[in-house]
Amino acid sequence: MRSLRTRIMLNFGVIIVAIVLTLSILFLTAVRQYYFGGARQALEERAEVYSALYSKYLGNQPLVEKSRYILENMNEEEGFTTTQIVDPSGRLVVDSNGFSGDQLPLTGDLAAALKGKPHMWTGVTELGEEVIAVAYPLKEAGQTVGAIRYMTSIERLNTAVRNLTWMTTAVALTVILLSMTGSYLLAVRMIRPVQELTKAAKTMARGDFRHRAVIRHEDEIGQLAFSMNHMAEEIERNERLKNDFIASVSHELRTPLTSIQGWSETLAEGDLQDKEELTTGLTVISRESLRLSGLVEDLLDFSKLQAQSITIYRERLDLRRMMDEIGQQYAVKRSRGGVRLEIDYAEEPLWVSGDENRLRQVLINVMDNAIKFAKTEGGFIRLEGTTEHQEVILKVIDNGTGIAPGDLPYVTRKFYKGDTKRSGSGIGLALSQEIVQVHGGAMELQSLLGEGTTVTIRLPKAQ
Repeated sequence: MRSLRTRIMLNFGVIIVAIVLTLSILFLTAVRQYYFGGARQALEERAEVYSALYSKYLGNQPLVEKSRYILENMNEEEGFTTTQIVDPSGRLVVDSNGFSGDQLPLTGDLAAALKGKPHMWTGVTELGEEVIAVAYPLKEAGQTVGAIRYMTSIERLNTAVRNLTWMTTAVALTVILLSMTGSYLLAVRMIRPVQELTKAAKTMARGDFRHRAVIRHEDEIGQLAFSMNHMAEEIERNERLKNDFIASVSHELRTPLTSIQGWSETLAEGDLQDKEELTTGLTVISRESLRLSGLVEDLLDFSKLQAQSITIYRERLDLRRMMDEIGQQYAVKRSRGGVRLEIDYAEEPLWVSGDENRLRQVLINVMDNAIKFAKTEGGFIRLEGTTEHQEVILKVIDNGTGIAPGDLPYVTRKFYKGDTKRSGSGIGLALSQEIVQVHGGAMELQSLLGEGTTVTIRLPKAQ
């Protein structure tokens, strides 16, 4: 498997080589065109000028005289070129080197010029020299009487282009080498944070959630490191909550089991004729069994809600009746604890579509919490029911101990109990919120430490 660093270097390398190669080819093409194109253009211009001079201004003089006149009036910088004037048969009349009388090979440029058409030819002479030649016809009275030919060696041009090619290749290789070095350093710089994140992830995977990834920069990798650290914090906190929950549930289970076991042994070893002791023991056993059953039911319900496998049996309900029944249910508890319970609801029905048992479970959980944390003297709990727009709103208001600001955002999370030492599994409010959300509603908590708490339940109003 190729590493990310290797892939980055390969990708950068391919792009860099492609760019450098393209620019080098374009540059060398432009250089070649500049040198060879310039040479061709210069030869064409000279041949054209002297062809026109011959045809228009030299009159009816013999071809040899005209040729000498042309050669005598050439510029000195034309010394790098060879000028040849040939007759219609292809025989050399005279050239710029003073030679004459030779039969020249009938190359493409001469053949075309003697037929009256200018032409350019690139090739190798009989002496093995690579040349560029341009031939133009010489005309008198519209008839071709010969040709003027400019020819120059391109060995010097080839040498110059070859040297530039080597220089360009050296520069290109240097650029590629420097770019690949830079790519390597960049890849190392980019990969180092990823390697650190990988190491941190492996450490966390081994169960060490106290380890934190290093945040070096505020970029995408830095955000990933921040997310990993936040994930580790959440896992660590959930782990603590789970352990606290296990300890809490163990305590909650142990207390009634201890009572049941104690009274069972007492009754088994005691006098069954003692009706008062028998009644007390059976009452305790029954009460603690119900307590155990309720705790187990809460755990099962919460597990089903988390797995989204709980079944909701919806029906049209008027919550005013449920509020009255809950008020009667808590009549004994409120009288024993000295807590005043008030129930207030609107005159119009509070119609909702929901599962009666589940919604009752929500209200009972909230009421249990309100009574558990109520003041021992002067405490009150108020259960309100109203309608607002398309919602039915239930409120449970108390003047109990309240919730600390640091605990308020977390009290509806599973297993969370805060700093309270009171009995409970820590899933009552979490379960209630899940049930409300399954009904399409929302549950909100507002609280001031030492002043009380308000739990607001919003449910869609049934039409």
